This record gives sequence, C-alpha cells and structure tokens, in this order.
Amino acid sequence: MINHLPAQKNLSNTRLPVINQTGQSWQRQLADSIDDIDELLDILQLSALKASLYLPKQFGLRVPRGFVNKMRIGDAHDPLLQQVLPRMQEQVTVTGYVTDPLAENSANPIQGLLHKYRSRILVTVTGACAIHCRYCFRQHFDYQSNIPSKQQMAEIHDYILAHPEVNEIILSGGDPLSVSNRRLIEQLKVFESLPQITTIRLHTRLPIVIPERLDEVLLAYLSHSRCKIVMVLHTNHANEVDTHTANYLSEAKQAGIILLNQAVLLKGINDTLQAQTELSHKLFSVGILPYYLHILDKVSGAAHFDIPKYQAVKLYWQMLEELPGYLVPKLVQELPDQPFKTPVDLYQSR
Repeated sequence: MINHLPAQKNLSNTRLPVINQTGQSWQRQLADSIDDIDELLDILQLSALKASLYLPKQFGLRVPRGFVNKMRIGDAHDPLLQQVLPRMQEQVTVTGYVTDPLAENSANPIQGLLHKYRSRILVTVTGACAIHCRYCFRQHFDYQSNIPSKQQMAEIHDYILAHPEVNEIILSGGDPLSVSNRRLIEQLKVFESLPQITTIRLHTRLPIVIPERLDEVLLAYLSHSRCKIVMVLHTNHANEVDTHTANYLSEAKQAGIILLNQAVLLKGINDTLQAQTELSHKLFSVGILPYYLHILDKVSGAAHFDIPKYQAVKLYWQMLEELPGYLVPKLVQELPDQPFKTPVDLYQSR
C-alpha cells in the first residue's frame, strides 16, 4: 500500500509531499487507486466539496494515489482534481452532447478494431484505465463488445493483410498500458509480424499517473521492436509532470521511444495562455513534443468542460505569438465520419 502522510491543517494551495514509491509495482499502485470520494476529499482537506458531487453508478471515481500527490491540499480549484471529480453538472442533459460523439460504432468492422483513417487502424486493447477523466469521450463506449479475443486478433491480422494501405497500428482503449506485459507483448508480436506495419503507436495516460508502468520489461521489449514505437501521452496540465514522472519518461526516451503529447482544452483547467505555455515548456523539458490540442469531444456529461470555439481560436493565436513553432500543438477537432483529425479554422473569428 502507498502510505499517505497525515493530512496537515491550514495548508491551502500546498501540495502533498511526494511519496517515495520505490519498490511499489505499477500493478500494486493500480489496484490501490482511490475510488472513494470521502477518502479523496479527506486527504485533500476538502470534505465541504461533497455537496457539489455525486456518486455515479457507472464510470465512478478512480485516481491513483501518486496522481493525488500532485494535487494541492485545500484547493478546490486544483486543475488535476477538477479532472477527476464527478460533479453534479454531469447529470445535466445538454443538447448536442451524446454518448457516441465520434460515431465510432459505425467504424467497427471487427470486434476490437476501429478503421476511421485510411493508413491507420485502432485496436481497443482494453476497457480499463488507471484514471477516470470526467471528460472522457469513451466513457459510454461498449467495451464488453469491443475487446478482441485471440480469435478476433486473428481476424484483425487477416483484415490488415487485406488492407495493404494500413501501415500503422494505434493501441488504445481504455489504456493499453493497463494490461500486463505478457498480454501487451502478445498483441505487439501479432502486428510486428506483418511486414506492412512500420509504426506502432500507444495512446496512454498511465506513464503520467503511474510512471512505474514504464518498467524494465516493457521498455526492453519496445526498444528492440522492429517497428518504430511512438507513445502519445495524455497530459493536460504542467502540474501532472513532476521529477518522479520525468525520470521514468527519460528512460523511455533512452529506449528509443518517440514521446508526443495530446491534451484536451478544458474550461477552468488549461484554457489560459499561462496554462498552455507552462504545459508546452514542461513537456519539452522532459523530452516530450506537444502534438495535439483537442477541442472537447461533445460527450454526454462533459458539457461543463467545454469552451466556445472562438475562445479556443483566440487562445491559440496567443500561443502562436508566445511559443516557438515546435512547442505549439495542432489545434484539432475530431468529427464523426471524418477520416482525419480536423484542423480548427484559425481565421473564423479574425
């Protein structure tokens, strides 16, 4: 178990001490994640917040203790806390916000496979995540019907062979790094056996919330892969990357893995110039290049995180003025039935 220090009083806006997690396996940390709202609020001395929260029957609270260590004691507006708290606003029905905002069910020819983009296919390795982000666009996704069995993996293998234009595999979910090394490596070997596949991409939040997931076994395998390995991390705020996290990311870089980041533009969390510039600089300082900045997918229950597109465009122009080009992520929106990420028109409000 990861032992938290006793909560200290009158420490508003102070972070919890970083707990030395050496010797704690990532599996143990994953199993020991906080799923009780009272426990989380007690740790952060924010029990008064409970009146504005609710207990979801599905997609409940889930957050690793190491990620909680990065939050500030007594700060109800902490940008990391805001991403995981199930608030009453989630229960408000808002027109235009739906359970399948990207119409992924229509691009699902085989169980576990999504083929929206011509040269890439996405495989939903698992429905499990280490952390439940309240804005997740797949929070209503039917994972029970979309996790590939060994039989479906064989069908996916044959599907790829029948589509020679496919040269890249995207492993997603859930979080593909939440499965065991044995299971993950089994799937990687299937794709590496196909000569047409040149790149394997892993979309993951685990190295940010439980850095120990980048263990020796996984990195050793990825470092010797025939394919180019790209890890697209999901980091929304600079406070998510501390020294402990940076050390593990450095090992991934040394293993030859390309590290990119995608973020979601979230109201009250990272929708300011300061937040975005600090995020880009922090990412670059630990060897990660900003890749995408997503307009929020209009998923049911997440409307309170959204901002008007014109505000996003205004912010992006400020980022272009403030940051060097290599630190400016692409501002994109994923739209249903489009075979690509759609760049946001930067001139629509100029």
